[in-house]
Amino acid sequence: MFPFKTSIQFDRKCNQALYLQLSNQIIRCIKDQTLAPNTKLPGSRTLAEQLNVHRKTIVACYEELLLQGWVESIPKKGTFVLSSLPLLHQQKINDSEAFGLKESTGFSFYKNGILPEKTTRNNVDFMYLNDGISDGRLAPVDEIARTYRRVSARKNAYEHLSYGSTYGNDTLRDVLVDYLNSTRGLHITKENVLITRGSQMGIWLSSQLLLQKDDVIVVGDTNYESADSTFLNRQAKLERVLVDENGIVTDEIENLCKHKQIKAVYVTSHHHHPTTVTLSAKRRIHLLNLARQYGFAIVEDDYDYDFNYNHAPILPLASHDTNGNVIYIGSVCKTVAPVFRIGYLIASREFVDEASKLRGFIDRQGDALLELTFASFIKSGDLDRHIRKVMKIYKQRRDLFCKLMKDELGEVFQFEIPKGGMAVWTKLNSSYSWETISEVARRHQLEIGGWQSYDSAKLGHNCIRIGFAAYDEEETYELIDRFKKTIDEIEK
Repeated sequence: MFPFKTSIQFDRKCNQALYLQLSNQIIRCIKDQTLAPNTKLPGSRTLAEQLNVHRKTIVACYEELLLQGWVESIPKKGTFVLSSLPLLHQQKINDSEAFGLKESTGFSFYKNGILPEKTTRNNVDFMYLNDGISDGRLAPVDEIARTYRRVSARKNAYEHLSYGSTYGNDTLRDVLVDYLNSTRGLHITKENVLITRGSQMGIWLSSQLLLQKDDVIVVGDTNYESADSTFLNRQAKLERVLVDENGIVTDEIENLCKHKQIKAVYVTSHHHHPTTVTLSAKRRIHLLNLARQYGFAIVEDDYDYDFNYNHAPILPLASHDTNGNVIYIGSVCKTVAPVFRIGYLIASREFVDEASKLRGFIDRQGDALLELTFASFIKSGDLDRHIRKVMKIYKQRRDLFCKLMKDELGEVFQFEIPKGGMAVWTKLNSSYSWETISEVARRHQLEIGGWQSYDSAKLGHNCIRIGFAAYDEEETYELIDRFKKTIDEIEK
């Protein structure tokens, strides 16, 4: 007889009903063959007394087991473990795997060696370098929360709780048309707008529609790693061209076009990632002319458009495009906080229509209530007010970071003060290596991160991006201090 009294344990503080706790434990015993097929279970009164629970709990448990197909009820005989239940063949597992922490699968699958690994940052005592992200502590969470509650409280809110358009919420698309036309100099209608879950989705969708195996896409000799990985995942060929103080060198692109068929060019024209340089007006016009002449697409990633400290924002390539060559990608994630996954893809209606169909396979639709919230947030002027507020703060942080780097570590790091964005392109003195600095820095609770990713072309430039926007004044001093301690230890 199975020892129910000693084998079954109830957690009366748990939110799960007792009958479900009991049925789950009985199922576990059936699966591990402690209760074999055709085993008779005690009567409801008997088991209720053994376990010190109400008889209704046992009745409910047996009904649940019957509904799930683990037991069968035979009139005048009782309840039995299903006699036709096959034995479950399982390998022995260790203690950690007993709690569901499986280390390996029981099947084969395809691993991707191209996509970069993402690291977790969960040690509160460490400082982690980033490549330029906003400070979430400055996000207007209260304003957004109030707007979200107001949107959710509307009488017609239920209309947005079902499946919607794969293009994204219509209200947000309309608002973005007005906003982007006025702030970016675009000339678009709603049919040119696809809402995405951030700029990375826009890059992915574009790559799916533009590239097949061995198609050629042009990128900078230093480039945004996630974009490179996305294109390589399509088995495309990356042609790297020089990036200098005026941005990507379009003369090199022209030379490539004379010898190869180019499908697309990827640019971060406003603040090139990772070097932060701005594509000059001359090269912008040249690139647009090349796109028209040779019929390739320009994937323009509008990185850090809103943050400019020395001048007004330079209008994107998309504002000058009259031939339908530019796919313009941006987001509000970096401006407000990365958690708000609201982005956009702007292109010809034909391209947007196809992208929306593809988007439907990986993400049937966005978060309509959040999209309505940001539509109101943008339309009310709250987004512009937030940008003006944080721009002043980020400029102060840029100035402090660059001053401390120059004063305290000027012989180790070389850089140009960026005119915009949230990061500094930093060159390490050739007598040092990022590998050594990264290793020693961990002893001072400073994590450099994936410094290798900034030199995918193997140029040996010895540079990485260091973000400054996410650190307040005290944290900036602490960051520089940990860098100094790292260098001091290396020089001993």
